[in-house]
Amino acid sequence: MLKIRLQRTGRKGIPFYRVVVAEHKSSVKGKYVAQLGFYNPLVKPWQFKVDNEKIAEWIKKGATPSNTVARLLKADGVKGMEKFIIEMKDRKKKGEEAAAKTAPAAEKKEEAVKVAPAEEKKEEPPQEAPKLEKKEKAPKEEK
Repeated sequence: MLKIRLQRTGRKGIPFYRVVVAEHKSSVKGKYVAQLGFYNPLVKPWQFKVDNEKIAEWIKKGATPSNTVARLLKADGVKGMEKFIIEMKDRKKKGEEAAAKTAPAAEKKEEAVKVAPAEEKKEEPPQEAPKLEKKEKAPKEEK
C-alpha cells in the first residue's frame, strides 16, 4: 500500500521535509517511489510546495496521504482531503490512560472505606525489643 508522507531531511534541530510517495512498510528515511514536493516549517510563513497534479494522480492510483500531509494539502487549497484527515480529539495521552485504569479501583476503595463503620482503635503500649546476648569472639591465632 502506497502512502504520501513526509520524509525528514536536514540536520539536528533544523528539520526539512520532502513530500514523497513510499511503501507504507518502508522506513521513514528509506527508499521512496516519487518525490512530489517539500515542506519547510522553520520559515515564517512556512513553505509547502507540491505538484498538485502529481498528488491527484497518485491518489487516483490508490496512494493515501498521511494525516499530516492531508492537513497541509487542505491548508494549501487542495479539495477532497477531508476524508483522509483523522480527528485527534478522542485520543488519550499516556498519563491519562494510566490514570483511567487506576481510577475505578481507587473509587471502589474509597466506597469501601465509607461503607465500613468507624471502629475505635485501642492504643497498645509499644513493645520493647528483646535484648540480644553478646557472643564471645574467638581469639585470633598468631602466625
